[in-house]
Amino acid sequence: MTDRTDKERLLRIQLKDQTVEVPWGTTVLQLFERHLPQEERKDAIAAIVENRTYGLTFPLRSDCRVQPITVADRYGASVYRRSASLMLLEAVKRVCPPGTKLVVGQSIQDGYLYNLTGLPDGGVTKELIARIDAEMRRICQEDHPFVIESLSVSDVKRMLMEVNQPEKVNLLRIHWEPQVRIVRCASVFDLFHEPYAPSTRYIDTFEIAPYWPGMVLRLPSRGAKVIQGKIAQLPRLFQTYTETRAWNRMLGIENLGQLNEAALHGDIKTIVQVAEGLHEKKIAMIADAIAARRPDVQLVLIAGPSSSGKTTFSKRLGIQLQVLGIRPVTIEMDNFFVEREQTPRDENGDYDFESIDAIDLELFNDVLVKLLDHEPALVPVFDFKSGGKLPRDRWTPCRLERDQVLIIEGIHGLNDRLTQGILAHRKYKIYISALTQLCIDDHNRIFTSDSRLIRRIVRDRNFRGYSAAETIRRWPSVRKGELKHIFPFQEKADVMFNSALVYEPGVLKSVCERALLEVSPDDEAFVEAYRLLRFLRLVMPISKQLVPPN
Repeated sequence: MTDRTDKERLLRIQLKDQTVEVPWGTTVLQLFERHLPQEERKDAIAAIVENRTYGLTFPLRSDCRVQPITVADRYGASVYRRSASLMLLEAVKRVCPPGTKLVVGQSIQDGYLYNLTGLPDGGVTKELIARIDAEMRRICQEDHPFVIESLSVSDVKRMLMEVNQPEKVNLLRIHWEPQVRIVRCASVFDLFHEPYAPSTRYIDTFEIAPYWPGMVLRLPSRGAKVIQGKIAQLPRLFQTYTETRAWNRMLGIENLGQLNEAALHGDIKTIVQVAEGLHEKKIAMIADAIAARRPDVQLVLIAGPSSSGKTTFSKRLGIQLQVLGIRPVTIEMDNFFVEREQTPRDENGDYDFESIDAIDLELFNDVLVKLLDHEPALVPVFDFKSGGKLPRDRWTPCRLERDQVLIIEGIHGLNDRLTQGILAHRKYKIYISALTQLCIDDHNRIFTSDSRLIRRIVRDRNFRGYSAAETIRRWPSVRKGELKHIFPFQEKADVMFNSALVYEPGVLKSVCERALLEVSPDDEAFVEAYRLLRFLRLVMPISKQLVPPN
């Protein structure tokens, strides 16, 4: 029960670089209206309060620090996308016949792919998409508030079953509190996971476009005011997404609710074994494809973003190649860095070690040509303390035998500049990433980048001595490098391998939660740690003892 004196007292709020006093219970929106310049409060869509993300309707009840966030910020962009997705659900309900179900799929460039099930013959037509788009714009103009409510779990379960959303009921199987929060928009509702915009008028830039087999809700890039260009066609990536969705469907695990149910009452051990078996079969098929192109193919290049599983994949591929009588040989890309003073710098003047020009491309290609021609070559040894290569008399002699294949793993593997001295038919290029196709439920995705960040937090803490906070602080620069050096080349791969495993959220929860809880609430990294902890609370833990040693 709130004391009357609490409601009467003034709060001291640190807002950006000023300290202001406001009455107890003032919402963040009211705070911004009173104390921010018009341009700043116009762009604000949410806020960070004491290193936690909240919506603008959140009432302030203690002295705290508040920072506005806009759609130019990744947290603000997430709020925008989440709000637009609920508006789409309302538009589909208004336009489509009863029984139609909206199901979210993978991310497509700047938006999300959606399927509509339960439609009569004709399916998702351009005319239907145009009507949904027009209705969503009407919802924006109607300015419906996004209302957060707290209801009993039993009432919410009943409401979810009434709208045919049993996968969300399954999510509540591990919700132990008597009440649960929901968010409403006009006539639809959803379980509340993270903040929303104050109302639908904030979500005024979007586009719904046809994309087989459904439609894409396109949204502006972070900070942009318009949606630019057409949707890029990425056939290899889309095929990989589709293959993984089919695997998940076969396993009967397409969302977190189903995974939790399997962990609680199903045969999760068998699911782990089958998921691993599917991966091993795919890796064996890749090895077969390499063998089929021998003796031409002598160089295998493996590229992918951080924590995509490149090293584990390389080792497993090496085993499958040996089964076929092909011996893998690896050389470390790090030994080919240019001298420290020759390293390019980024826009901040810092060394850019992720630039392809940080590699001595001439020396690298000279070594590759000699090795692939089965000639002896000297592989340099780079000394990271001195920032240069050791003298040539300390380099490593190497020679490739006829039954060997050279495997090189690194972020630039798909960029032809890296291996410009090697003819295309002698190379086999593999792109690997953790492209999760497991969703929270029919309307909420699990982001691929979140899966990789959680993987990296576990790896860095257990094997590299970095805390979760340190990993989180490095993550934006890692992502920036991926967008520049990796993603533009992914379609150039001969094959893509999706390292995401349907059961891994449960295993990662059991080993990652502690690392995230170690982050101090006063640390700026706690914003991300808190968000990831909120996600992991939806997941039933799965014992890491079930994971095979490979």
